[in-house]
Amino acid sequence: MTLALDIEAQILRYYHVEKWRNGTIARQLHIHHSSVERVLRQAGLPRIGKSRLSRIDPYLPFIHQTLEKFPRLTASRLYVMVRERGYTGSPDHFRHLVSHHRPRPIPEAYLRLMTLPGEQAQVDWGHFGHLTIGRAKRPLMAFVMVLSWSRRIFLRFSLDARMESFLRGHVGAFETWGGLPRVLLYDNLKSAVLERQGDAIRFHPTLLEFAGHYRYEPRPVAVARGNEKGRVERAIRYIRDNFWPARSYTDLDDLNRQADAWCQGIADDRLCPQDRTMTVKSAFVQEQPRLLALPDNPYPLEERVAVTVGKTPYVRFDLNDYSVPYTQVRQTLTVVADPVQVRILSGLTVVATHPRSYDKAKQIEEPAHIDELIKRKAQAHAQKGMSRLTQAVPASVQLLEQAAERGEIIGAMTSALLRLVDRYGQDEVQAAVLTALARGVPHPNAVRFALETQRTNRHQPPPVAVCLSELAASRDTVVKPHRLDTYDQLTNNEINPSQSDKSQQTNQTKGDQDEC
Repeated sequence: MTLALDIEAQILRYYHVEKWRNGTIARQLHIHHSSVERVLRQAGLPRIGKSRLSRIDPYLPFIHQTLEKFPRLTASRLYVMVRERGYTGSPDHFRHLVSHHRPRPIPEAYLRLMTLPGEQAQVDWGHFGHLTIGRAKRPLMAFVMVLSWSRRIFLRFSLDARMESFLRGHVGAFETWGGLPRVLLYDNLKSAVLERQGDAIRFHPTLLEFAGHYRYEPRPVAVARGNEKGRVERAIRYIRDNFWPARSYTDLDDLNRQADAWCQGIADDRLCPQDRTMTVKSAFVQEQPRLLALPDNPYPLEERVAVTVGKTPYVRFDLNDYSVPYTQVRQTLTVVADPVQVRILSGLTVVATHPRSYDKAKQIEEPAHIDELIKRKAQAHAQKGMSRLTQAVPASVQLLEQAAERGEIIGAMTSALLRLVDRYGQDEVQAAVLTALARGVPHPNAVRFALETQRTNRHQPPPVAVCLSELAASRDTVVKPHRLDTYDQLTNNEINPSQSDKSQQTNQTKGDQDEC
């Protein structure tokens, strides 16, 4: 509580002139005694009169000596030590008294760090929540690099903080600036520093190889020295305050396009903290010729992971399954991935190529891989139908489990549900399956009834399904020609009438069968 100046003046006058005690001053001025003590303490004048002895006074030399040696020792632990030496006061009051005797830390002064143009840049990650893609919830990480002299910012968002994304951010900044500084300053990031013991540092070998390729010096900041990387810390705070609030975007690519436009627009038009007479853009024009030139060949930035193929022709990479030819089962392959494409190699041979998915628990398949397996194993057809059903209608898993408990034929149910998917669509069948589960009827008829109810409520016409497989089957039907030798019996005069009649009846019967 802040007291008025006239009240503080009265406290000092009553104490030093009238020789009133603290309690008397507090009662007469209708304020708390702690406020009186604070005013007297801030005035820096010694108290008049002999103060009352406290239980803690005999232990103050021990307390001062202990806190001088261990300044961060907790009051609760110090109370136990003093209690063992005969102190009888309460722990709460002791904690209050120790707070007055604990040595105050001396604030440290810092020099303003100055850098030359093209000499240094600072690098760090920033966390900006999560991005939901399908069933996957991925962290949205921002790679930030700042030139220490011109303060130009490079911002690039990614869905992880792996080494490959870390290095892609570097290359993006170098290509955007048309060069790179001589020194890159890192915090104690896991992407950069594997281990640190005092001043001894073990950098990540991939980062050292990358730094050697681009010919710059990686340099970590000292422990507990946040001022050494204050430029990138302020840049991340500037991004949170100026770029990120109320930002809407459709996907990661759209967000990065907006980030590039912001870095080259609003962020470049602000005044340069190094020299307030020019903007960041004009300062970068002066700094850019001092940057190191880029090497002729780019550094490979693809992710390489060794994977083992199990009994099924799929490899697991980044929460998803990618198909391979069935001939690659029970082998160890190599996944080479970039942000757009996933390639699967057996030695130096590419056995499969897929678009990369950032969803979760998805099966990315090449139809030829599965078709080959279906031809080889006839039983794979039923499993393929169930796999297709569970991918299209996730709620069907629970429906089939409950139907299996009732003794239903799972193969027939799968075929019936797939026909409903072809007729009504995935979303409609998903809603109908949930309705059937809610009613406690795990059967395709209940799903069909729910679909018809939905259609009737929406006043929609019945869906028309065209089964191409049936049309193809009728088109490819083999027609056997009629045997002509039976007609020779009609011209044979030696056949008696009874045999002729019998032959005609036989021919008539065969003709009827052929016509059918």
